[in-house]
Amino acid sequence: MKRILLIMCTVLGMAFGAQAQKAQLQIGYGGYTQMDATDMHDGGSINNAWGALTAGVNFKVAPSLYLGASYTFSSASYKHHDDSNAYYHVIMLNGRYDYYRNRVVNLYGHLGVGVDITHITHDDWSKNKAYFAFQASPIGAEVSLNRVTSIFGELGFGAQGLLQVGARFNL
Repeated sequence: MKRILLIMCTVLGMAFGAQAQKAQLQIGYGGYTQMDATDMHDGGSINNAWGALTAGVNFKVAPSLYLGASYTFSSASYKHHDDSNAYYHVIMLNGRYDYYRNRVVNLYGHLGVGVDITHITHDDWSKNKAYFAFQASPIGAEVSLNRVTSIFGELGFGAQGLLQVGARFNL
């Protein structure tokens, strides 16, 4: 099953890659992530979680459709343990569909799926666990500052945060 899924992703990637017109880099920060809200830290009580930083690349494959990949990093500390931390590394495939656009504002929906690799440390031991990660943001707005730079905000839930804000750069 994994091989079939990998072959399908490769074929789709090659098909869309041949039609890709524009690349777009993005960086962003999101607060209250999927990792904070669910048990993606092997139990225990979380003391401090600061949100998530995301970097990604998107390719325009159709007039209103972008596909791409992203990496998200977040961490948290445990209550009642001085040297106990959880580090979240999230890799996702993302899709974005523009449902309204004019010269300055772009409204869109964003969906991402992938894997979260949680690295848990406590004193002198550590372990890794993998979890399913997603991002569902039905409401997103992008405002163009010039031809190269734009700022964005998304409202949704997932590994990239409940509210995510950042900047995009067209290449």
